[in-house]
Amino acid sequence: MTDRLNTDVLVVGGGTGGVAAALQAARRGANTILVSEFTWLGGMLTSAGVSAPDGNELLAFQTGLWGAFLQELKRRQPEGLDWGWVSFFTFNPRVGAEIFADWVSQQPNLHWISGYKPQEVLKQDDKIIGVRFSEFTVYAEITVDATELGDLLALAEVPYRWGWELQTEWEEPSAPIIANSLTKSCPVQAPTWVAILRDFGENAVSPEIPAPTIDNPEQFVGAWEGYGAEQFLNYGRLPGGLMMINWPCRGNDYGEGLNRLIQSPAQQQEFFQESRWHTQSFVRFIQKQLGRRYGLASGLFPSPQPTTHIQPQDPLDTSFALHLYYRESRRLQGLTIIREQDILPMPGGNVAPLPINDTTGECDAIAIGNYPNDHHYTQDIFPVKLKYLRWGGRWTGTPFTIPYRALIPVKTEGLLVCEKNISVSHIANGATRLQPVVLGIGQAAGMAAALCIAYRCQPRDLSVHRLQQELLHDPVAPAAIIPLFNLLPNRPDWVDKQCYYLEYPEAYPTHGYCDLEFSSQQIYSHLSLQTLKSQSSNPVDLNPKSYEQLSTPEVEESRSCFKGVFHRTQEQNYTLTLTFPQQLAAKTWTLVTLDAEIDRQLKQCINGSQVSVKGRINHSGYWFIVEVIEQS
Repeated sequence: MTDRLNTDVLVVGGGTGGVAAALQAARRGANTILVSEFTWLGGMLTSAGVSAPDGNELLAFQTGLWGAFLQELKRRQPEGLDWGWVSFFTFNPRVGAEIFADWVSQQPNLHWISGYKPQEVLKQDDKIIGVRFSEFTVYAEITVDATELGDLLALAEVPYRWGWELQTEWEEPSAPIIANSLTKSCPVQAPTWVAILRDFGENAVSPEIPAPTIDNPEQFVGAWEGYGAEQFLNYGRLPGGLMMINWPCRGNDYGEGLNRLIQSPAQQQEFFQESRWHTQSFVRFIQKQLGRRYGLASGLFPSPQPTTHIQPQDPLDTSFALHLYYRESRRLQGLTIIREQDILPMPGGNVAPLPINDTTGECDAIAIGNYPNDHHYTQDIFPVKLKYLRWGGRWTGTPFTIPYRALIPVKTEGLLVCEKNISVSHIANGATRLQPVVLGIGQAAGMAAALCIAYRCQPRDLSVHRLQQELLHDPVAPAAIIPLFNLLPNRPDWVDKQCYYLEYPEAYPTHGYCDLEFSSQQIYSHLSLQTLKSQSSNPVDLNPKSYEQLSTPEVEESRSCFKGVFHRTQEQNYTLTLTFPQQLAAKTWTLVTLDAEIDRQLKQCINGSQVSVKGRINHSGYWFIVEVIEQS
């Protein structure tokens, strides 16, 4: 391999944010090199084993690379995505890794190198100019830190945060007033080493899971108390009898000596080994308690060591994720900080406030999230201010946005971040850390990096307006920036309405619904697609890609039809007692939806009325996902 490589954009880290950044930078025309530590791309979604993504589940938020990924998953996993109850989308992580690898291979100006970690960051004054790896050095105009733990921040001595901020810092309502035992023992959220089990069948006897060097089964007693064994196993159920083991209640979260993650390599490896043993102990406990029909899903992940037909793969390697599922990392000190107040609903509303640049007055948003604020600690349960609402017959999180300035260091040039290492408080990180929002952050970072190359500017000097327009008009995966419950991406005025609220953020409705009858096209005609095309240096066609229609013959064929008696037990809590099909008569299912129009119709259904619905059943969650509804 050549000792010195030169490129426009260097992305270090092939996780969720990194693969999105590299894809978007290359698709926008920048010569891009992606260097990953592992042989699978996708991070949280694939190589860390958490193939049950949380957040951005509503149809209106399934846009950008996140939406494109879901559509491709549906195509490649014909048995569907409705398997577990922790997420609306569960899939074989190998399928996800293949999608990302195929997408990367299709970009002629994207070069992917796997198996390397950064060793040194090269700087010229306050500008990062390259990164040295063990066998080569990459020089780049723009470098993107997409590592799982914000490694480039430490190597480049870019100021970052690690640990808690007290309430005196930003007056976050859930922040502790003073340091306590939890803030000292758990400086960041606990990570998890995910393992995948397989159900081998009722009378099967799978190989016994061996005990690890450190085995403490007593710590798992009561892990599924209050749930039951079946519901526990269905939590992260995947197709093909697979079960993702990422269980927070007396399960395999691991938080002993978390500071070791950013100390010496030897201490980091020590933490890795202990967390793997911890998960091995937990899956052995599951097998001991629930029987040998459940065993390791050998061969699911690639072996860390080359294998031959003579030396079979070790099931402890190939059923365990390639690396830890990190919930928190070093966090950049950026041009702005995402605080808890920035992700909470506005007073009396359903959505968080839009981020506004204090200097320019512009809306600074570049990505959408909506996950509730979820914190994992192994010692205590930490309560945070609630940020969720009932919608579509279920609970979902308050929508919020990520500001562009949270990706940019205060002083350092030539650098963007796009993983859990963005500029965010410890408290707010509980909502910004999830897979779909990180895909959006990565897509925005990759687009910004390519635009910096095109316009020969630094990230801090890039027009956020230009970045937003390019994201909205991307020819492959146009991404929503303003969260609106009822603005679906297949509407012809989708871009117009997104642009309107970017131009007039003061008009953003606190309830999160836009007026679908209101035409905003002439109000900001200067933002027209034709203007953007004439100003763009991108040679590709900027016509927005049409999303898959909500109703096609193929989709209709895959939907199941049910009839029954509709019940509303309370606001946004709906059930259907079936009368058809006959074999399921008298069974009752919870009705949920991801579609704003169906949500509206459910609100109007009369209690006790006969209704017909089409959609998909989720047997693990005991819910019916409604896509079409007709009231008799």
